[in-house]
Amino acid sequence: MDRFSELEVLVQIFEAGSISKAAKNLGQSVSAVSRYLSSLEERLGVRLVNRSTRQTSFTEEGENFYTHAKSILFDLKDAEAQVSGVSHSPSGTLKLTASTSFSLLHLMPLIPEFTRQYPKISIDIAASNRYLDIIEQGVDLAIRTRRMEEDSTITIRKLAATRRRLVASPSYLEKMGVPSHPEDLERHRILAYLLADDPLRLHLQKNNSKITVNIKPFLTSNEGQLLMSGARAGMGIIAQPSYIVQKDLDEGTLVRVLDDWDLPQLTINMAFPSRRHLPAKTRLFIDFLHEHFRQNDYEKLWLS
Repeated sequence: MDRFSELEVLVQIFEAGSISKAAKNLGQSVSAVSRYLSSLEERLGVRLVNRSTRQTSFTEEGENFYTHAKSILFDLKDAEAQVSGVSHSPSGTLKLTASTSFSLLHLMPLIPEFTRQYPKISIDIAASNRYLDIIEQGVDLAIRTRRMEEDSTITIRKLAATRRRLVASPSYLEKMGVPSHPEDLERHRILAYLLADDPLRLHLQKNNSKITVNIKPFLTSNEGQLLMSGARAGMGIIAQPSYIVQKDLDEGTLVRVLDDWDLPQLTINMAFPSRRHLPAKTRLFIDFLHEHFRQNDYEKLWLS
């Protein structure tokens, strides 16, 4: 039997969850799909899928082989596209994921121009403040601030470094006073982002001096945009990356607090599945996003 057809059948069974659903998706009979699966297992000498009248489940060997099979099929399709010239007019759905704040502030403003240049590419943005599994969720490109990926098959490319800043509204500081030392923060209203690495402590450094401030938040949330709204309304002081607060600083709705003290910096990375032949739609968006950041010199702005 055709080995690539066997791989397609295996991938479809895994993603559809059953042989019957896989057969429907492939436009084939259940018996034909079963024959492809049996042929693959016989050739490999190992059972990949446990079948019963009630359910279909993958063995450990089957799950491992699925990952390789899907990668092989991606490479084949991308190679065919490049040879046939399809990559010069890329198409398909590009699935992106990033935090809600990054999606609103730095992805959506670029999408109209990108899709104007490449009208056959549609965009799916999974805005989430928790890191999605790139392989499991079928993500083409993820924007994150963690230093490394748990999955060794994921490639990381730096986009920019950024400071985290303490900021507040002028009205709040006029009412509550301007902190002159990190210890003063213990007497202020703090708006805390619960998904930060250490949300209830602020680690600050100035030259060789380091200090950790334990905070009792006045408002907490797992969504940075809600906290930003509270900061603009004069509810308290917030610690957020420059890429989130920069627009407010430029407009004067928020101002810097204790700016001569540094919080730990963040690195914004692009993460994507490692493949020899990266799909054209992903490669084009990576280059598009990277060039946009370079032209605006965001790293210099956000570190200043």
